[in-house]
Amino acid sequence: MEDFSKYAHSSAHLAVARRDYAALRNIVSTLPRVAKAGEVNTEEESLAAEVQADAISAVIDRRDVPGRETPLHLAVRLRDPVSAEILMAAGADWSLQNENGWSALQEAVCNREESIAMIIARHYQPLAWAKWCRRLPRIVASATRIRDFYMEITFHFESTVIPFIGRIAPSDTYRIWKRGSNLRADMTLAGFDGFRIQRSDQTFLFLGEGYSSEDGNVNLQPGSLIVLAHKEKEITNALEGAGAQPTEAEVAHEVALMSQTNMYRPGIDVTQAELISHLNWRRQERTEMVGNWKAKVYDMLHVMVSVKSRRVPGAMTDEELFSVDDEERTANGENNDEYDDVLTAEERMQLDSALRMGNSDGPCEDDEHGVVECQENGEANGVSKDKKSWFGWNKKGSKNAGDDPEDSKILKKFSKLAPEGSNHKALDHQKSTSEFPKEDMGDSKRGKDKSSKKKKKKGPTSETKHESEYKKGLRPVLWLTPDFPLKTDELLPLLDILANKVKAVRRLRELLTTKLPHGTFPVKVAIPIVPTIRVLVTFTKFEELQPSEEFSTPLSSPAHFQDAKSKDSEGSVSWISWMRGSRGGQSSDSDSHRYKDEVDPFLIPSDYTWVDANEKKRRLKAKKAKSKKHRKQAAARNGEGTTHQASEEVEE
Repeated sequence: MEDFSKYAHSSAHLAVARRDYAALRNIVSTLPRVAKAGEVNTEEESLAAEVQADAISAVIDRRDVPGRETPLHLAVRLRDPVSAEILMAAGADWSLQNENGWSALQEAVCNREESIAMIIARHYQPLAWAKWCRRLPRIVASATRIRDFYMEITFHFESTVIPFIGRIAPSDTYRIWKRGSNLRADMTLAGFDGFRIQRSDQTFLFLGEGYSSEDGNVNLQPGSLIVLAHKEKEITNALEGAGAQPTEAEVAHEVALMSQTNMYRPGIDVTQAELISHLNWRRQERTEMVGNWKAKVYDMLHVMVSVKSRRVPGAMTDEELFSVDDEERTANGENNDEYDDVLTAEERMQLDSALRMGNSDGPCEDDEHGVVECQENGEANGVSKDKKSWFGWNKKGSKNAGDDPEDSKILKKFSKLAPEGSNHKALDHQKSTSEFPKEDMGDSKRGKDKSSKKKKKKGPTSETKHESEYKKGLRPVLWLTPDFPLKTDELLPLLDILANKVKAVRRLRELLTTKLPHGTFPVKVAIPIVPTIRVLVTFTKFEELQPSEEFSTPLSSPAHFQDAKSKDSEGSVSWISWMRGSRGGQSSDSDSHRYKDEVDPFLIPSDYTWVDANEKKRRLKAKKAKSKKHRKQAAARNGEGTTHQASEEVEE
């Protein structure tokens, strides 16, 4: 029997607890109406719509109750689909976390409440799109007020004990242009699989001002986000169909996918972060030159990365999931010893030793590289495998994340949308990233601490058997300068556009959310991966762009421009090479300056082919069918091999 007294101060909670649907509908009817897509067109209207949204959230999303449950969480726990439908129709934020760090949708899936999970899944796509549309005018206006610039950010790995790390570890230089409310990012690094490089020459174009080609064949609305794949010469609209109501088949498929794998919630907590300056031999603050900027060096203490896992009844075990993954890799002809062609046997042993050091069981601390490990008690359902992918770059680990937006076909459309603001304490990468809600990581941390205390007091419980949490302490190193032309608060909204598409940018954004000394900017960040390996993120270049009207857009088409450039000396770089970006290297000052002057970076190539959502679905279906066929063939070959081996043993 629910104790109603603890909900006396919250009318929405009380109505849900009592199953008083008439009262709940009456509460919802008195709230302001949520602005729909297309109704907000100016910055003033956007600000007003946000005020209305906050007023709605203050009633139906409040968490000042035991367990920090929203009314939607309570409806899930009470197995009440009627209340869940009323709340979701009113615009409830399903992604907010309770004190244990789980959203209402995750709770519904873990409790096998498929009807409630489908209600939430049916509503969250239109709600996310409406939220994006009402914030878009404010995002565009904010971007316009920031100075126009060209910037380069490099990502590469280094190791104190593995000199050959540069040959196998991924690296890239991200080139970013900002002009008006338009943003362009060129990159060649799509992602990581352990240390396997996933290359993809691509460009992200956020067109806050819209786009119209000279021939009139291409017209894009303001706020469009497109992706240019340069190798395939294809263009996709990342937000195509984002506002469409999902079909019942899509909703059922989405919920079924969530139920097939266990829940994983990786996150990084910087709420307790503290900066300690490096001292030189004179006991003075250590300074270094990073690019053109003089920076002081700091250690960042008390940063915690965690992976929380939760068993979903009836879902595949981690071993089964990994087995399927291994079969797919084998069927696709992938060799597990992918480093054998670039490393000697001795170097391979050094690499394996370093990775084992980073994934060893039990607590360990490395003062020099700033890695600390710990694990909460509870039955670890594949936690040892989580350790190997705690930084989110291991394919097996990321594939586990049934609640990760990158593994969700429907929510992929929203993985590029910008978050609410730059006041995040930290982020948890789960489905909530599709809407970028305001997440209180401090609350989540307190919830985890409380959960840990409960486990220690009560001993093994049913919850303990199904939940586990792995934590790793980090000690990043930051190079801070007061001279960088951009402020952190100015850069964060721009990184938000890329953060959920590019993991390296996402990790950088998380660290930037901590409180840095006033007026400073981190021009370089070193993030430990394992005790002997770290990734370096460096802002290597920043140049203000000339006003847009002074850009000299070439008169000919991009293809003709490329042909003209090819007639120059061999040392010149073609237009298409500039479009693709360098493979981990940095362009010279003269090269980057020349191309910024000669070519409009926001020009869409006319010889590229547009690929719509239906074509992408067709390709995905064909890829799945091919993978399934390969798995069957591999299984058949394995069966024949086993039979042949058994017959030989019988003959002997």
